[in-house]
Amino acid sequence: MTRIPVSDTYPRSTASIAGHPIHPMLVPIPIVCFVGTFVTDIAYWSTANMQWANFSVWLLSVGLIASVFAGIAGAVDFFGDRSIRRLKPAWIHAGGNALALILAILNVFVHSRDAYTSVVPTGLILSALVVLILAVTGWNGAELIHRYRVGVLPGERA
Repeated sequence: MTRIPVSDTYPRSTASIAGHPIHPMLVPIPIVCFVGTFVTDIAYWSTANMQWANFSVWLLSVGLIASVFAGIAGAVDFFGDRSIRRLKPAWIHAGGNALALILAILNVFVHSRDAYTSVVPTGLILSALVVLILAVTGWNGAELIHRYRVGVLPGERA
């Protein structure tokens, strides 16, 4: 197999394994966990079954741990190539994800309370805000890959 050289015209992913960017490999885990937290918060709000609140805490915890690794890989990419920092979607993606992480950390403390106050209303609102922010940052992340070809080798499809 012939290795295609990375073109100077495409911003490259600094954090990669065998030419494959690490950040896009890791981001699905916190996304699924944070969206799952919102879903289980809604289920708790609808049923008052405490097990849904327990699920929310577990999903938040796993999402936070995974987001640290995804954030590190994303930060290495962001600071590792100046051409990435020149792109407006990169700033929206990075800043929005940092905000979502801060809100998720706050949310895990809210969810550590007992019973109803662990979810309703503050935990549910924070979960909804994180999901909305992730929708915006995910859109901008897709822009980076599909429009600006960040981390895509020439000749490959994004």
